[in-house]
Amino acid sequence: MSIESTSPGTSAPGTSTVQPPRGTVVADGKPARRHRPLTGAQIAGQFVRYLILIIAAVLFLVPFYLILRNGLASDPEITSPRWTLFPEQLHWENFGELFSDKAVNILGGLRVSAIVAVLQTIGQLLFSSMAGYGLARIPYKHANKIFYATLVTLMIPAAVTFIPTFLIVSQLRWVNTLQGIIVPTLFSGFTTFLFRQYFLNFPKELEEAARVDGLGWFGAFIRVVVPNSLAFFSAIAVITFINSWNAFLWPLVIGQDSSMWTVQVALSTLMTAQTINLHELFLAAAVAIAPLVLVFLFLQRYLVQGVAETGLKG
Repeated sequence: MSIESTSPGTSAPGTSTVQPPRGTVVADGKPARRHRPLTGAQIAGQFVRYLILIIAAVLFLVPFYLILRNGLASDPEITSPRWTLFPEQLHWENFGELFSDKAVNILGGLRVSAIVAVLQTIGQLLFSSMAGYGLARIPYKHANKIFYATLVTLMIPAAVTFIPTFLIVSQLRWVNTLQGIIVPTLFSGFTTFLFRQYFLNFPKELEEAARVDGLGWFGAFIRVVVPNSLAFFSAIAVITFINSWNAFLWPLVIGQDSSMWTVQVALSTLMTAQTINLHELFLAAAVAIAPLVLVFLFLQRYLVQGVAETGLKG
C-alpha cells in the first residue's frame, strides 16, 4: 500500500512513496541499517571482556582501599594476624591527630607541594613548548643536533646532576627556599621531546595561513598553534603535575627546614629508626593522594585526547 507524500520539497503532489518499516530510523533521507542481534559467541566475548575489566578495576582499587582502611584503624588492628576486611571501629579522630601533629606538618607540606607543582607545571609548559616548537618548525641547520643533545640528557640519571646543581643553588643562596626547589626543574628534556614530536604532526596549513596574515613564528605559535593544541597541553600538564607532586629526593636535599618540606618529605618523617606510626602514615598517604585523584578525574578526558592526538598526522 502506498501513501501520498505531503512533505513539501521532497516529491511532487500526486506521487506516492513507501514508508520505511516501523522501527527503522531515517537519517538524511536514507534508512539506517538495522543492527543484527548478537550471537551467543559475541555475547560471551563481551561478558569475558567486561569481567576482565571489572577484575582489573578492583585490583587497581585495592591499594586505595588498604590505605583508607588502615588509616582509619588502630595500630594493633593493622598489625594483628587476625586481619579483617573492615576495622572494628573507624577512628575518625586519626584525622585530627594527623593535622595537629606539628612534627609532621602535613598541611604545610600540602601547601608547598601545591606551589611547587603548579609553578613547575606552568614553567615546563612554557619553556618546553617553545623549545619543542622551535626544534620542530623553525628552520635551523643545527636543530637536529640540539634535539639529539636534548635526548642525551634523558639518558643521564637525575642523581648524577644533583651535586653540581646543588652547588649552583647554594652559591645563589637558594637552599631552603622555594626557588631552589622550583627553578632547576622548570625545563625538562622529556616534555621538550614530547612537544617536538607533537608539533611535527601539527597541520602546516594553519601556520602558513597565519603567516600570510602577517604573523611571525612567535605570533603563529601563540595565536594558532597553542589554541589548537589545548588537549595536548592539558595532557602534558597532568603528567608534569603528577611527577612534580611525587618528587622526593630533590625537595629533600633543598628543603632542609620543615617549612620547606613537600608532602612527600613530610610523609618520610613518619618513619624513623625508632618507631613507625602506622595509622598516621597510611592516613597521611591518603591525604597526599587526594589532590592527584581530583586532578586526574577532572582532566582525564583531556589526558586521553591529548595522548591520542600524538598519533595524528597533519
